[in-house]
Amino acid sequence: MYFENLVKDFSALPEIRAIALGGSRAGGSFDEKSDYDLYLYCDRVPDEKTRRSILERHCTYMEISNRFWELEDDCTFKDGVDIDILYRSLEDFERGLIDVVEQCHTYNAYTTCMWHNLLHSKILYDRDGALSALKERFDVPYPEALRQNIIENHLKLLSGHLPSYDRQIIKASERGDLVSVNHRAAAFLETYFDLIFAVNRLTHPGEKRMIEYAVRNCAILPDQLEENVTSLLHDLSASPDRVRDDLTLILHDLQAIL
Repeated sequence: MYFENLVKDFSALPEIRAIALGGSRAGGSFDEKSDYDLYLYCDRVPDEKTRRSILERHCTYMEISNRFWELEDDCTFKDGVDIDILYRSLEDFERGLIDVVEQCHTYNAYTTCMWHNLLHSKILYDRDGALSALKERFDVPYPEALRQNIIENHLKLLSGHLPSYDRQIIKASERGDLVSVNHRAAAFLETYFDLIFAVNRLTHPGEKRMIEYAVRNCAILPDQLEENVTSLLHDLSASPDRVRDDLTLILHDLQAIL
């Protein structure tokens, strides 16, 4: 009830062009405590006073204008369920999609996350049909040029070059710099999974439950992916002398599927 009424209130604002629901709530695999991820596409962002007046009707807790990633309001409904409300320019969103899907440019990780977000979000309001048109435009097969660009770029990032992540992890581990080890290992795994999804022509679902998503959806996977990644994460702090072997095995099994 609170969610539906909040969407209704926001859709009445003249600044709002479209509203979409993302995350587990859009796909059906959620429970009663799952958060809402709501995307508001705006001609301009409604001012804080207007947003607060709407949120106060439905929420007991509000954080207005967080800017850790995108501009967002993070709140808790009166029934105890959290909601993240993100404000976006539809034009900026479209430009990012063109850059990846049509021009086949890569990022070092999470290359196709926004594409995935568009395709898997549920449109709740679409004032002039622009978001629906965008979704139709980008509902296309995975471009082979994008796939090849990700593979080529990411293999170099993972190994074989002076700045490659495996080399950085090993050097940081040998000097006992655990913070650097953690940072580079996270970057290694971000790039690794971005490559795995590209190999399988799958859009990237985001940072949560990547192993589960890969095992469930990827037809092509390295042998013992879950076991090898788990071993690496364990050994980064518990057995640093084994990290080099962990990375070698992960990269060997990755090359095998290419």
